Amino acid sequence: MVLDNLGGSLRGALKKIASATRVDKPLVEETVREIQRALLQADVNVKLVMNLSNSIKERALSEKPAPGMNPREHVINIVYQELINLVGRSSDVGLKKQTIMLVGLQGSGKTTTAAKLATFFQRKGLRTAVICADTFRAGAYDQLKALCERQGIFFYGEKGNPDAPQVALDGLEAARRYDVKIVDTAGRHALESDLIQEMEDIHKVVNADHKLLVMDAALGQQASEQARAFNQSIGITGVIITKLDGTAKGGGALSAVAETKTSVAFIGVGETPSDLEKFEADRFISRLLGMGDIKTLIERAQEINVEEEVDVEALMRGKFNLKDMYKQMEAMNKMGPLKQIMQMLPIGGLGLELSDKEYQVTKDRLDKYKVIMDSMTDEELEDPKIITANRIKRVSRGSGTPPELVRELLKSHQAMQKALKGMRGGMGKMNMKRLMKKMGPMKG
Repeated sequence: MVLDNLGGSLRGALKKIASATRVDKPLVEETVREIQRALLQADVNVKLVMNLSNSIKERALSEKPAPGMNPREHVINIVYQELINLVGRSSDVGLKKQTIMLVGLQGSGKTTTAAKLATFFQRKGLRTAVICADTFRAGAYDQLKALCERQGIFFYGEKGNPDAPQVALDGLEAARRYDVKIVDTAGRHALESDLIQEMEDIHKVVNADHKLLVMDAALGQQASEQARAFNQSIGITGVIITKLDGTAKGGGALSAVAETKTSVAFIGVGETPSDLEKFEADRFISRLLGMGDIKTLIERAQEINVEEEVDVEALMRGKFNLKDMYKQMEAMNKMGPLKQIMQMLPIGGLGLELSDKEYQVTKDRLDKYKVIMDSMTDEELEDPKIITANRIKRVSRGSGTPPELVRELLKSHQAMQKALKGMRGGMGKMNMKRLMKKMGPMKG
């Protein structure tokens, strides 16, 4: 998950509020202290943490809940809003014709991010080209060329030419017919003066619409120094944070955005070319707090044409048979890792928390379910209620699985129907749908 440790700690703090019978000053102060600890452990800048803590405490104790919102929802809403303010506004890198220059230290994931970013724009219908102006790192040309070719993306580079600014200029000319041109530049192990000079020289000839700093989520407090140096050199317009799919602290990279006075543009959440998401502060915090991210889930479904395979509205209503369930499982496999998909669903309390081992067990079990459904007739898939004990034995033999697993599948289907219907209700005593509505519409 995105910032596993931080998300778990924040959800733990908010669950005390959600289950409280009475919200008073001691409870608010205790919650604020837990939020402070969570953010500091995630390497968020101390000054930012204290400002956020003071704001939450002051608002929670002085502001009155909005009409129809109880005190518990009121405090959670304040935390949600203040965390959005902490990570900053969303970037203005839009879906339009533009030139993007990527900069960063070596090891930040810049080269793979260049290919991911190109894939992102290509999936949105824009013709995209990647220019390799990294003439320093051995293998950068071959790596980026292979990544682009794999995704059918136009690539330009001049292997063996050490003149990075000239390569960038030649690349822009070669890619002039393309909508989005992404220029990948060289990194170093530290902020050497020659790196900064080369950045400035490339910047002069590229004249990019956006200069995006690619930053490793695990960088910690050093992130601020890095952001400051690059910003003073060429004027950063946004930040891409990579490797947020692990348990990296990540808070240092997030808070470093304040150094550039810009915003997070994209976040890397996995290894595949599609694992780069446009950063939306409200969606990010919603997922971090376990409130789900239905809009991103639907966008992923639309990108791979899931709507042609399965009725997404039926998924939300929980009204589907085994055949529909099978199609939805197939669609989920295309949309990304099971863990990412499940964390976009606001299932239960303040989010469904499973360990990596539990997610793997779940994935293995779903794979077996598909084998079982392959052994069912169309009639059984369309109406699971007709599956009797004798039919269970036949399906068991045909799929090579024990009868207990077949019965478990049928129970899981019923439970999934009930759970998905419950998504339209609330989070226990709290109505999450109503709470999210009061927090304001998702921006997208």
